[in-house]
Amino acid sequence: MKAQARILGVDDAPFRFGDDLVPVIGVVVRSPSYVEAVLTTKVHVDGRDATEVLANTIGGSRYREGLSLVLIDGAALGGFNVVDIDALHRSLRVPVATVTRDRPDAEAMERVLRRKFADWEARLEVLRRRELIRIQTAHKPLYANAAGVEPHDLEEAIRHCTVRGALPEPVRVAHLIGTAIVKGESKGNA
Repeated sequence: MKAQARILGVDDAPFRFGDDLVPVIGVVVRSPSYVEAVLTTKVHVDGRDATEVLANTIGGSRYREGLSLVLIDGAALGGFNVVDIDALHRSLRVPVATVTRDRPDAEAMERVLRRKFADWEARLEVLRRRELIRIQTAHKPLYANAAGVEPHDLEEAIRHCTVRGALPEPVRVAHLIGTAIVKGESKGNA
């Protein structure tokens, strides 16, 4: 990944499971830390529209052409509104990856999906489609899934846009903005 590459970080805002919609924030950062743009949209809590909404929002943005990578905080937005990173990559023609601080508990996710959703198998298939990648950072590892980018290139991109701590700056800033929109002020712990 080139210096000054444009990376879009995506995170959802805090929500309650009784909510219909959750705000989703996208932050375009020119690595390592220059915030260039902020995008906003909404997806349904526990819905099935995250992939399509992200494709339309990012694809319709004037920043789409310059993007080198889309990083999403976790594999789903608004609870279990699972993002199909393969479909998003095909739609945008930009590499897409999910990142999370903690190794996902696949068994716990399957139990919740089975209990809550008639289409649990389809959601689980998307979550299991790609092998989890462990990315070493200066602090602690991140866990990722990626479409359209090799693991070593993803690791380099994350290293380029991580200013402090383990979380890439585009995702960290998206989290701060989302929290401020809902709670009135930002809070860490993305």
